[in-house]
Amino acid sequence: MNEADSGTRRLFFALWPNPEVRRQLAKVSHSRTRHPVADANLHMTLLFLGGRTARELDCFCEAAGNLQGEAFELQLDYLGAWARPRIQWLGTSCIPPALQQLVDTLQQGLAPCGIDAGKRRFVPHVTLSRKEKNPRVKAGLEAVHWQARDFVLAESVSAQGGVRYDILQRWPLADATRA
Repeated sequence: MNEADSGTRRLFFALWPNPEVRRQLAKVSHSRTRHPVADANLHMTLLFLGGRTARELDCFCEAAGNLQGEAFELQLDYLGAWARPRIQWLGTSCIPPALQQLVDTLQQGLAPCGIDAGKRRFVPHVTLSRKEKNPRVKAGLEAVHWQARDFVLAESVSAQGGVRYDILQRWPLADATRA
């Protein structure tokens, strides 16, 4: 039985790049990998939720709506890899405290919805390629600057030719300079 038959949706919270950041991420992806993910699918997952019901979706949206997080800038300057799943990714050599706080707050806020994030360490990254034969690691890349001003709840949808990600809802992050 697949998720559509079971009434569940494959969900995740993410940072979603604006068109200019997406263009820069795609440029890095196409220049540094052999099998780049679709440009439209470039994003940074904050928390993967997996197959979830409509009731759980409502709980996630309510919890995210109550979240207080600050906007921040990401500098993606580190080419990372996971050799075993053969994934090439772009990450940061310095995690902004507001990003880690956003992830921690999101995990805590979703606990009443039955989400246990466990002890898995958050590694901020944008997947550039899957099935990469020899994924590489390289520090000191020219940084892609990303002003994170909001976060989204997205759904992974199986489509002809692969997967697409649909944004279900978006929440703003507070501008720290206005505080």
